[in-house]
Amino acid sequence: MNRFKYSVIAASLFCSPVFAHDSRLNESDWHGHAAEPNTWVDELKVLLLNPAEAAARISVQGDFRVIRSDGKPDHTTGRFPNRNNPNGIRANSKTYRVAANPQYKQSTYALGQWPFGVAINGVPFDPGAAEFWQGNSRSGWQYEALGGAVNLGVDRNNAHVQPNGTYHYHGLPTGILEQFAEINAPALIGYAADGFPIYGPLSYSNPNDANSPLIELKSSYKIKVGNREGGPGGRFDGGFVEDYGFVQGLGDLDDCNGRTGVTPDYPQGTYYYVITGQFPFIPRCFHGEPDRSFIRGGPGGMKGGMNRGIKPGRNSQNIHSQVRNTRPEGSSGQSIHNRSGADDSQGPRGGGPPIEAYEVCKGKLEGDLVNFKTPRGHVVEASCERPDGDELFAVPKH
Repeated sequence: MNRFKYSVIAASLFCSPVFAHDSRLNESDWHGHAAEPNTWVDELKVLLLNPAEAAARISVQGDFRVIRSDGKPDHTTGRFPNRNNPNGIRANSKTYRVAANPQYKQSTYALGQWPFGVAINGVPFDPGAAEFWQGNSRSGWQYEALGGAVNLGVDRNNAHVQPNGTYHYHGLPTGILEQFAEINAPALIGYAADGFPIYGPLSYSNPNDANSPLIELKSSYKIKVGNREGGPGGRFDGGFVEDYGFVQGLGDLDDCNGRTGVTPDYPQGTYYYVITGQFPFIPRCFHGEPDRSFIRGGPGGMKGGMNRGIKPGRNSQNIHSQVRNTRPEGSSGQSIHNRSGADDSQGPRGGGPPIEAYEVCKGKLEGDLVNFKTPRGHVVEASCERPDGDELFAVPKH
């Protein structure tokens, strides 16, 4: 396949209604999303640097791959604030750490209300919206960010902005994929929190043959048949996460939207995740153990999703069974993009780490080892970290 043919495939993806999920309710609701032009500095970066080097510093340090970034995208974006997203993009220095040699596990870890991974430009992949039916996080019905039932003001990159200024992807990062349009190979676009690589939707038709044609990989999820029982009622239409079920073998990918095969970056083969143009868009579970540097709200946030993923075979051939719940336990139910400006991180007063975890790190540096006593009298060995790129607090050692 030559470069021209690959570009045609990529262009067809960018223009297809499946690829560009913009959550429009109707044309009259679409305001203020025109792309901002790149500055000449941005254009120079694209010309001189590999996409993976343009906006993030990625290095391997011992057993870990470390990604440092200011969180600002290296491609054009929509206008923010806009009618449905009142937040402006701001730099937020962040350091992510993932396993350099991740270990695949048959069992899965469900994604909580925190990022799935980080793109090569340092922007997080963060699929879950803290939008719930009737604003109740315990309702069992979470709105799908790209399902069309709510308008979250996403741009053409399927991205928008949190109240703290963090730009993040809810689906296919068009601006990144366009940088690979001339490359006749699967595109490495990021790393998951467990360390496995993340690729765009184009990959080899035979996962173990790098000479096989490139195809658009499809997920194995499908909208359930029939009507919802309780909750919002009505027919399953994709507006809620729970409207979808996993069907083994329906598409090319497993329950975590991944597969095993060879890639240009891993010629001997690896397990890798895929961002697709269909639900789940960005994976909602892991086949490796996610690193704590992705936790939002500190160690308490991890409890909402760990060890609750779909096990192999569960939901297989049964699209009427429930998709795993991706909301964190104890979530406030407030929208991370709502008009009140509430953030999706819990913070020191909202179900995250105890105040003692913040107090013990005052005057400390990131990485310093500390001990602190919890309100229940337990002594915890920890290190001072910035999981949200904000205030230091003590994160228990692994």
